[in-house]
Amino acid sequence: MYHNGLYHFFYQYNPDGVTWGNGNLSWGHSVSVDLVNWFALDAALQPSRSFDANGCWSGSATILPDGSPVMLYTGIDARGDQVQNVAFPKNASDPLLVEWVKPEYNPVIPVPADIKRDDFRDPSTAWLGADGLWRIAVAARVHDVGGATLIYRSKDFLRWERNADPLYLAHAAGMVECPDLFPVSEPGVEVGLPASGAGARHVLKMSVMDTVQDYYVVGRYDDTADTFVPEDDDDCRSWRRLDYGHVYASKSFFDPSKNRRVLWGWANESDSVSDDLVRGWSGVQTVPRKIWLDEDGKQLRQWPVEEIETLRSKRVNLLIPEVNAGGVNEIIGVMGTQADVEVVFEVPALEHADVLEPNWLLDPQSLCGEKGASVPGSVGPFGLLVMASGDMQEHTAVFFRVFRQNDKYKVLMCTDLSRSSTRDGVYKPPYGAFVDMDIEAHGGIISLRTLVDHSVVESFGGGGRTCITA
Repeated sequence: MYHNGLYHFFYQYNPDGVTWGNGNLSWGHSVSVDLVNWFALDAALQPSRSFDANGCWSGSATILPDGSPVMLYTGIDARGDQVQNVAFPKNASDPLLVEWVKPEYNPVIPVPADIKRDDFRDPSTAWLGADGLWRIAVAARVHDVGGATLIYRSKDFLRWERNADPLYLAHAAGMVECPDLFPVSEPGVEVGLPASGAGARHVLKMSVMDTVQDYYVVGRYDDTADTFVPEDDDDCRSWRRLDYGHVYASKSFFDPSKNRRVLWGWANESDSVSDDLVRGWSGVQTVPRKIWLDEDGKQLRQWPVEEIETLRSKRVNLLIPEVNAGGVNEIIGVMGTQADVEVVFEVPALEHADVLEPNWLLDPQSLCGEKGASVPGSVGPFGLLVMASGDMQEHTAVFFRVFRQNDKYKVLMCTDLSRSSTRDGVYKPPYGAFVDMDIEAHGGIISLRTLVDHSVVESFGGGGRTCITA
């Protein structure tokens, strides 16, 4: 959240170890003036009361009309129930908001009778309805129904009433987590809106436990009935993904200082627990991303916040008039394990593209594995090899391929980790997705931006229409 000139970042933190938890899951707390340089403070929330004795799980912060913040979070109580709690700053005038108070009247929302004790969590940022009542979304799995996003209303953050109808039902998806509902500006307008903003359309994001992926859809939110109708398939697992790589449990917030919506994502760990223990940490956050609705009105665009560019030091420019098939061009002057690379490709002969088999549309990730960076095609692969060793035995490939489907073209974007390490037992999958853009209408031009930060590679294809974190 942004409060009195500072960005506050709260995150799941185990102060006693590097793995998910031993009953001491807490809220870490860091502050920044620019979203780039962060100062770590003491934990904001730690298990200390009967209503969170077994852990302070995820939740959200809300800025009230008077400018003061409030937290809603899931506590695992002494009996093992997931309950929703509230916390307030001990001193609202403290710019760092170091200390937080958990009132005695917690929990403010106990587990409902129709929900299992361990399937009720992740309260969202609250928004204010036209009737003057606050709303929050909470993830749950309802008996005999399935995954659901429930709506609760309150006038004072103390007494909450559940809406009769859920915001969204995910019948077949199982447990869903970390719901995020927010309004968006008109298509192509990069201005963000606050949670209580009057956007005509909204985006609903769900994190699905069974697939460990984040999905989103554009739709219509009825603020009278407190229901949401997606403008796409009703099964959230068929919605678009926020990131087609290794990202889960993302969360956005409105930044009033620059009128933008900013997204954080959790790049959860793919290494073994033994590797985590040796390294001393597990999991990282992606770079913060600005998000907005694309001109087509169907998909979000994502781009690293502009402050990330302050990390650039040595600029290297390179113009390659023509890239030969199978050729590799080294970018002289770019060394080390951190880089911010922007490249624009112009594809002059789209009509030569290979024909797309219809079944390939169903599983682009497998297609990226089948047609890796070393497999030649008529138009592609073309892209970047990053984190490359001198002998090229190790590298991570981020690339495009263009296919022809009737009189249209489909652009496949891949991140191939198969040669990212020579170690055995390392998770090295391909990631992939089709970029939803008309490359022909764009003159055969497609862009790629890749951020390399040691073990994390974040790539943004087609101006941020498709994102892959690996």
